[in-house]
Amino acid sequence: MLGYMWQYVYTSFLRYWLKWLIRHVTGKCELQRICSGHKACATTTTKAEYSLRSSKNKVLRGALETSKNNLEQCVDQIMKEKNVKPEKDPLFKESLHICLLQITGYSSLFISVEDVRKEVFTSENPEHEAMLLKLWDLLMPTVKLESRITKQWGDIGFQGDDPKTDFRGMGMLGLINLVFFSENYTEEARQVLSHANHPKLGYSYAIVGINLTEMAYSLLKSGALKPHFYNTVLGTPELRHFHQLYCYLAYEFDKFWLAEEPESIMQFNQYREKFHSIVKTHLQDPGVSLTLTVHSQN
Repeated sequence: MLGYMWQYVYTSFLRYWLKWLIRHVTGKCELQRICSGHKACATTTTKAEYSLRSSKNKVLRGALETSKNNLEQCVDQIMKEKNVKPEKDPLFKESLHICLLQITGYSSLFISVEDVRKEVFTSENPEHEAMLLKLWDLLMPTVKLESRITKQWGDIGFQGDDPKTDFRGMGMLGLINLVFFSENYTEEARQVLSHANHPKLGYSYAIVGINLTEMAYSLLKSGALKPHFYNTVLGTPELRHFHQLYCYLAYEFDKFWLAEEPESIMQFNQYREKFHSIVKTHLQDPGVSLTLTVHSQN
């Protein structure tokens, strides 16, 4: 209770006067102190985001909703509002611009990911079908698929004879992630598949992969992935950056599963949550970078 009261008093009253005092002592506004002379990273961008969101100035708060094409003009408006002279602080403009690219880009990335997730896999779409068959060819290059609907799909971890039913929750996002991993990290994807087909420690490769897509999606939606993207993308994150995060999760989950040696696949949810907690703990580190360290094929 006392913590909430202190937070209210600080954000409503003390913070404003503290900022005023420090500005008069240093000659710099809060955003200048955050951005100027500091490299783009999660610490810098997170502080800038908090400063903008907490501001009583409509121009500063509105910067968080600005489109990418208007960001340069937005930065100029902020500099005018805060009376920042570019000749006195030449590093500020570029640094703030990068922070805003990352902040607004994260929101844009979620919209893009959500659009792909909402796209339903349909057999009537030749592009969808081609992508599904491509997944088979990437993972099973020496085995010919007997027909489109076949029990062979179980060999790469689908539940039934027709994989389309397994994409209901994550839509095309689940399939695109599986293909991205297999295409860009082919050797690693096949290695993970071989582990998934282990007689004792095996699991359903494709189903678990779609489950990890849901994990990545949930982390993105909650904002938990901001430190990762702020540290790894110097600008606006794109869909490929989300797919690369998925590759990290797929590869690391396989290592985690083998190290834990579960007694049965029936314990999947228990170990899934344990892995989820590990990932969220990593994301508490300001310097976090959930990046697959093996070499990509492309």
